[in-house]
Amino acid sequence: MSIHTASIAELQTALRNKTESASSLLEAHISRIEAVNPLVNGFIADRFETARAEAKAADISLKGGAGTDQPLLGIPCTVKEFIGVTGQPQTGGVLWRADVLAEQDATVVSRIKAAGAIIMGTTNIPEGGLWLETYNAIHGRTKNPWNTKRTSGGSSGGEGVMVATGASAFGVGSDVGGSIRIPAAFCGTVGHKPSGGLVPNTGHYPKGVLSVDGGRFLCIGPLTRTVDDAWTILKIIAGNDVEDESMLPYRLGDPDSVDLSKLNVFPLDWNLRTKVTPELGSAVHDAAAALQDQGATVVHRKFAKIKKGFEIWSAMLSAATTTPYPEILGEKGRLKPTVELARLLTGRGRHTLAAIMMCTADGLASKLSWMNKGFIQQGQDLQKEIEDALGDNGVLLHPPYNRPAPAHWDAFRTPFAPAYTAIFNVLEFPVTQVPVGFSKGGLPLGVQVVGARGMDHLTIAAARCIEHKLGGWTQANPV
Repeated sequence: MSIHTASIAELQTALRNKTESASSLLEAHISRIEAVNPLVNGFIADRFETARAEAKAADISLKGGAGTDQPLLGIPCTVKEFIGVTGQPQTGGVLWRADVLAEQDATVVSRIKAAGAIIMGTTNIPEGGLWLETYNAIHGRTKNPWNTKRTSGGSSGGEGVMVATGASAFGVGSDVGGSIRIPAAFCGTVGHKPSGGLVPNTGHYPKGVLSVDGGRFLCIGPLTRTVDDAWTILKIIAGNDVEDESMLPYRLGDPDSVDLSKLNVFPLDWNLRTKVTPELGSAVHDAAAALQDQGATVVHRKFAKIKKGFEIWSAMLSAATTTPYPEILGEKGRLKPTVELARLLTGRGRHTLAAIMMCTADGLASKLSWMNKGFIQQGQDLQKEIEDALGDNGVLLHPPYNRPAPAHWDAFRTPFAPAYTAIFNVLEFPVTQVPVGFSKGGLPLGVQVVGARGMDHLTIAAARCIEHKLGGWTQANPV
């Protein structure tokens, strides 16, 4: 068994059989972080000494036969900087928050700790989070582990590279427009965006930005080596807490109970607006064929309203946001894009170009708010249309982006491409991004497996089949 390619279940077995200790697993992963991070810059703040003490405690528990009720006992992991880990940075990538440390653990962090996980540290994010390239004025740029001239994706870009390189056994990220699935796709890992309202966001920064509905648009979820690992983590972090009012009373199903021969599969190889590369389109159909080989029925159908996915996402998110994005980024009031752009161009920049552009877009959207009502209605209609088609035994297959990981800055060229992931946030659907091989240029390809609300176990079951048929995760070795 290779520690850096093993699944959580395999690592658990090694710990229980005492062929590995929690301390040896931790040191192996720390060594891997130290080897790859100078090349990819995904890991930004460690808690190694605390983690070593926790690993020693886990070894005592394992030696005594305790901890059988802790499914992550001794498993090392990382957490996205937006998600509170006591004493770790929680800046949101915003320069004026550079010295801010989390005062307490987020709910999901408390839950993985209680399950025995050992958090090694936190990972990099874009400024403010609403962009798919991970860079900020505090910690710099995170690079793709398969080609460092390309983006890792965002906003959970640091998690993507740590998991992809085998430096972390699993990661915890968050997603309001694709921020788990895009880095997972670009870096070649599994990523799961839960159903809206399944996992609490308590302890996520920005805090209190979204309404109850918007709270379900933002989802915390896992980035992992395997689909089964994603399910292991999801079961631990899911469920109501006393603080997040956006939670819904979902009950997780069982992926093992899913009969794939009764599955209806809807392959949607593009969103009728931003064309995908042939390789990504083929990946969708290969994934459908993998399920069809297990007896699933492939249904070809277009959902025309998905063409307006970006406008629907923007309108619904804007309506659910109580603190505008420019106010999140501004130290003393609303960030002024023209002022900050001038500062940036004269070498005195306090914000990234992406953040300035997103604030500009926010201002334009507010002037067109009269259009939002129509797009919100289209979103509600699209949600019903897709859910009626999927029912409790259907999945939709869709590209996670219109191309494999772009070169740094090149994502600006296709500003509507994030709609491939973002539309499913405001529809509140569960989505499992699964790796399905590589492009001719050696970059990971992925497919989103989408289900109706509450059908997380169904997307996991389908993604697991696709993973087994088409290869799944491969460890990245950046150079």
